Amino acid sequence: MKKLVLKLLAVYTLIGCAVPHKAVAQMALDNSEIEASMIKALEWQEAHPIFAIAPTDWTAGAYYTGVARAHKTTKDMMYMAALKNQAYNNDWQTYNRLYHADDVAISYSYLYVGMNDKRPGFVNLEPTQKFLDAHLFEDNIWKSGKDKTTSGKTILWWWCDALFMAPPVLNLYAKHTNQPKYLDEMHKFYMETYNQLFDKEERLFARDMRYVWKGNNKDEKEPNGKKIFWSRGNGWVLGGLALLLDDMPKEYKHRPFYENLFKVMASRILELQPEDGLWRTSLLCPEAYDHGEVSGSGFYTFALAWGVNNEILDKAKYQPAVKKAWQALKKCQHSDGRVGWVQNIGASPEPASADSWQNFGTGAFLMAGSEVLKLK
Repeated sequence: MKKLVLKLLAVYTLIGCAVPHKAVAQMALDNSEIEASMIKALEWQEAHPIFAIAPTDWTAGAYYTGVARAHKTTKDMMYMAALKNQAYNNDWQTYNRLYHADDVAISYSYLYVGMNDKRPGFVNLEPTQKFLDAHLFEDNIWKSGKDKTTSGKTILWWWCDALFMAPPVLNLYAKHTNQPKYLDEMHKFYMETYNQLFDKEERLFARDMRYVWKGNNKDEKEPNGKKIFWSRGNGWVLGGLALLLDDMPKEYKHRPFYENLFKVMASRILELQPEDGLWRTSLLCPEAYDHGEVSGSGFYTFALAWGVNNEILDKAKYQPAVKKAWQALKKCQHSDGRVGWVQNIGASPEPASADSWQNFGTGAFLMAGSEVLKLK
């Protein structure tokens, strides 16, 4: 009964958030309108701060990654002001769990500021270096395989979200400091996660080992009997891949792996895009919560648009899907700038609503806009 009520509410409310398929072809993108929507999202989010644990946690990390990407495209100083203010107020610190990938995501924004602001003494990347060195080179319970919980915490990055949180930071740090060892270490741990969680048949990532089928009656299933693949979880991975490829050296020996994985996942995500443009929280059981969700959809829109803009994905095939997704995302923004329809913090498919928002949803919206602006 609870799911039925949620479905009915979603169908009723999503009318303002969906874009009819036939209407999309006639909708030309207006860059000034996109930029205005992005600034409104930034201004609302800055005026309504929110975090899960601390201002340096992963939610802020994802949000300010979006702010950084928005600045990279537009050069609007509103974004740089927000980036500098939060970095200064955070004293350039990460969060304190040095073994946990989530807690260095904030450093993407610090690194971006450091690569774009040359004033001596302003940027302090020592906390980031301290974190990365401990994270990569010191032992912990996950690396040792001593955590025997069902989530599969026997590798450093045991959950797929981690592939957004740490790898782009390591990649950018290696580029900024000209220390390729960090990139090589990133690849080593990335492959552990890929080997443990990537489903080659479905071309998607399980969130963690709880959702990897083992062929017994304990396997977690959707109501329709299919495997559980979480939209935002796969959005973390695909969005993270676009961030990685954007800064990874073209000649890097392992780059072909990342390009291929990006293409494989992009093709699957394209296949799974619903008619109205927004992906559901459950990719293989969209009817479970039959309404669009902004955070996963925002990361997909960013990644697919990035692929088109960098000629990794076929423009004729992917650009219409990107435009449709952006038009739908824009419909989910309230008049005051707040971005709704964001699934709350979680680890599996759950519902969203017009009034559910999170800073990482705003980050995904900004990331999407930053690449949609570049479409030709």
